[in-house]
Amino acid sequence: MILSGFLRALGQTGDPRFRRVLFIGVGLTLALLIGACWITWAGIGWVIGDDASLPWIGEVSWLNDLAAAGGLLAMMLASVFLMVPVASAITSMYLDQVAEAVEDRHYPGLPHVEGVGFVEGLADTVSFLGVILLANMVALVFYIFLAPFAPFIFWGLNGYLLGREYFTLAAMRRLGREGANQLRKRHMLTIWAGGILMAIPLTVPILNLVVPILGAATFTHIFHGLAAKRR
Repeated sequence: MILSGFLRALGQTGDPRFRRVLFIGVGLTLALLIGACWITWAGIGWVIGDDASLPWIGEVSWLNDLAAAGGLLAMMLASVFLMVPVASAITSMYLDQVAEAVEDRHYPGLPHVEGVGFVEGLADTVSFLGVILLANMVALVFYIFLAPFAPFIFWGLNGYLLGREYFTLAAMRRLGREGANQLRKRHMLTIWAGGILMAIPLTVPILNLVVPILGAATFTHIFHGLAAKRR
């Protein structure tokens, strides 16, 4: 079910609705990370000020630039790990469009649904963005001290988070929030496995940019497969 759903999603990557969500997700992610880097630079400069004093050295004017550059470098390094999770969170706001494209092509007999409202979808996205950012920032510590296991930690953590969120959003279109949560709890291992399949390519440059779209489509297929078993 998971592999077949992924292959069917892969076969639909040329869909204009897929490309639109991809461009929006990548564009918003880059804007967010560039903004975060600028805030880091400006914030450190504001805290330290134009001039600072060091013991035995006295007043120096370059400390501000050095600290700001260090903070900016740290943010840029962090963005390597955070860009794709952030893109995945932002893409989740547009999952309805991907799910609709999948259902139009592969499940044409389904009745039309309105999907998740914009305000509710935005609230879910902001909540998910906060969770995935916090989780990955905490995980950076484990990536450093448990470096040999870093890929497995990344795959397991993001596989769980992305699988949980994307499946819930796909299921909510047809079952509502409560029904989606119940179905997710019954099939959490399957959903986690699907999330790990989605998380593994996240570590491959370029390919990782299309993973959120493929993940959204794959979990739409997974939902319909699991929902069919309930009948």
